[in-house]
Amino acid sequence: SIYTLIIQKIKQLLTLKVVIMLLLAFLLCLGLSSVFSSATGPKVTDKVFFDIEIGGKAIGRIEIGLFGKTVPNTVDNFKHLAIGDKEADGQKLTYKGSKFHRVIKSFMIQGGDFTRGDGTGGRSIFGEKFKDENFKLKHFGAGWLSMANAGKDTNGSQFFITCKETSWLDGRHVVFGKVLKGMSVVRAIEATRTSGGDKPEQDVVIADSGELTVDKPFTVEKKDATD
Repeated sequence: SIYTLIIQKIKQLLTLKVVIMLLLAFLLCLGLSSVFSSATGPKVTDKVFFDIEIGGKAIGRIEIGLFGKTVPNTVDNFKHLAIGDKEADGQKLTYKGSKFHRVIKSFMIQGGDFTRGDGTGGRSIFGEKFKDENFKLKHFGAGWLSMANAGKDTNGSQFFITCKETSWLDGRHVVFGKVLKGMSVVRAIEATRTSGGDKPEQDVVIADSGELTVDKPFTVEKKDATD
């Protein structure tokens, strides 16, 4: 009868409506999951690597992501020093062959003084020193890369990698990168024995350094580096 046909049509419409509602709910959950799981930190535009030796023994590679959109000048300086394609006064400006001269457990590892090797030297690709670019980023946890300095606007080539969150340095040192791979190497450097002045007893050397390809910029989370 016509009433039976009407009831069947209503049931079909209700079934279709339920299917559509379930599909929409699924898509909504998928979208929210994507939003909440995506990184909300700074964007990596460039990558470099350090191949590390301790006491002449190779221990592994550290890969570092650099935030060129947030701090372009600071990143440009660090990247070219890692590549080693700049010169000044007849001297090649490069991290290759330089040492981590200062190591403090549960704080940071410091390197980049390729002129004197003791924390009193180094220079930038822009000259002896360059200004603090900005303090937009913080020392969010272990594995964050920041410029070492001797006060305001005294950036050269020296840098440090944090071993924990160091919020007391926020606003005083320019953060510009994060370890993407090789935190086990950072921890090995952190664990090396030191003598006076926090100097490692065995030389911790950047045996090789250079640039790695970034196919597409990506964001990282504002937390400890763990890989």
